[in-house]
Amino acid sequence: MVKSDPALSGPIAYLTGEYPRATDTFIQREVFALRNLGIDVVTCSIRKTGAEHLVGVEQREEAKNTFYVMKAAKSPVRLIASHLRAAVLTPHRYFSTLWLALCTGSSGVKGRLYQLFYFAEAIILADYLKQCGVIHLHNHIAMASCSVAMLASNVSGIPFSFTLHGPDIFLEPQRWRLDVKIKKARFVACISDYCRDQAKGFSDPDCWGKLHIVHCGVEPDRYAAQLPPGHDSPHLTFVGRLAAVKGIPILFEALVKLLPENPNLRVTLIGDGPARAELERVVHTLGLQDTITFAGYKSQADVAAALRETDLFVLPSFAEGVPVVLMEAMASGVAVIATRIAGIPELVEDGVSGLLVPAGDIDALADALLTLLNDKDRRVQMGQAGRKKVLVEFNVKHETTWLAEILQAYSLGVKPPIKRLLDTKVIACDG
Repeated sequence: MVKSDPALSGPIAYLTGEYPRATDTFIQREVFALRNLGIDVVTCSIRKTGAEHLVGVEQREEAKNTFYVMKAAKSPVRLIASHLRAAVLTPHRYFSTLWLALCTGSSGVKGRLYQLFYFAEAIILADYLKQCGVIHLHNHIAMASCSVAMLASNVSGIPFSFTLHGPDIFLEPQRWRLDVKIKKARFVACISDYCRDQAKGFSDPDCWGKLHIVHCGVEPDRYAAQLPPGHDSPHLTFVGRLAAVKGIPILFEALVKLLPENPNLRVTLIGDGPARAELERVVHTLGLQDTITFAGYKSQADVAAALRETDLFVLPSFAEGVPVVLMEAMASGVAVIATRIAGIPELVEDGVSGLLVPAGDIDALADALLTLLNDKDRRVQMGQAGRKKVLVEFNVKHETTWLAEILQAYSLGVKPPIKRLLDTKVIACDG
């Protein structure tokens, strides 16, 4: 495949459900890295992002220049004009796309109605993409926005691809017709081997060769290798959406076990979400209000600064893909504790760069926390190992260059390997 020049012959578009979000900074990094490679990236979003997500200069600038599909669809003139153009100029594509929408929805009136909404949005999006001269559409998160991407591709003839994350999509693959999306996509970027294996289980074997591993990544230079924090009280940090799936109450229960022997322990929760009010209530019920700080959403720079001041990063989730926040902590040289689920063991080597515990196991989490809090030298060693892992395998510059090479290869009709080259070892295509 061609590697010397990853630039493409025209602009590509990126689509997600909401862009830019404070919780999806990895998508913004990927967009910026593609632009740094000389690729013109047009950003599109189904919904307009709430002001609470515009926590940094990067997010505010991206929001100004992003095309919002639902906002455009609310203009009756634009909506009707887009549909008329598609129906008159490409009637076969228009009506085959309507049929595709109706055939790939959930059963029942509500499911069909949602598909009609996706169809209406897809025509608006396709019209905009053609006006911009877009040659390829890429989607992140393979649920509703990917349905719109698939339909927009079908009506416009612009090929599409998507990044498959999980875990939500794997709980309802039939509802979101993951099989059809994989079949119709030019290629699929899977964020981990675990993710790719799941995708193989929901697709035909003749599609497996276009399931490629493309890790999400971080900018290691943004997260300088950590110096030992200059404070006496041990400090734990969590970064993520405050939602039930993150398992934060398990962390609270573990802290209750630790506090009698570690009364100065401090914990910062960076992020926000639907479970915040309930979590604050639980904190007061357990008497942890002097231990835990709810910091809310923070910019990338603020998160990087917080990681430089923490002793240990903890992520007690019940379900994940490969958490970017773990990459950020590891890039900062911070030892991590996480749950042994999904793609996390591909990032965190248990006992080397951190400790992995069973999801939901309060005692195991408490033991892991106590083990590392009491062993500063081991934390430092783990932090160094974690940073090395991220530098080699989860560097956004390397992963985005690889994604650009995949885009270029498919545009030239060349079949790329499943994984990118790591050092001098070529990982061959198994499809």
